[in-house]
Amino acid sequence: MPLFGPPNVDRLKARGDAPGLIKALEYQKLWRVRRDAAVALGQIGDADAVEPLIAGLKDDNPSVRRAAAEALGQIGDAAALGPLIAALKSAAVDVRKTAAEALGQIGDAGSLGPLMAALKDASWSVRRAAAESLGQIGDADAVEPLKVAYEDQDSNVRRTAAAALAALGWQPTGAKSKT
Repeated sequence: MPLFGPPNVDRLKARGDAPGLIKALEYQKLWRVRRDAAVALGQIGDADAVEPLIAGLKDDNPSVRRAAAEALGQIGDAAALGPLIAALKSAAVDVRKTAAEALGQIGDAGSLGPLMAALKDASWSVRRAAAESLGQIGDADAVEPLKVAYEDQDSNVRRTAAAALAALGWQPTGAKSKT
């Protein structure tokens, strides 16, 4: 009887074997294999991986869900918007944060409302990621919610909201223009 071990994700990645990595993403015995496969698929950027990665957002392990969200952001396919928006409601803070970051990478205005809502998340890291993503998307509708985030209790959120507002052309009252 032959012995088979887990898929060798490094070898699959080195070969650019997206179908093999997609299969590894389904390997149920070790969550680390699924996580590493998701990471590798994001780095390869193969659009065929979008649906399997969306399924990875529902994995039992939060590390796999986080890696799937990150990979979807790297691939940048708008088909991932709905599932990533749903991931903003995950119980795991890191999954919510990574979903917010991925939505910013995709840059679709369809995620504005959920990202604006994420500016009120209990976790400062999610609020910071949402502010950064809103700046990346660059839609003027985000100015008012970002102004509120500019007053956040956490300095990381305030700093990121200020950078996002600057990217949108807003300056705090009393600030002098460099023109």
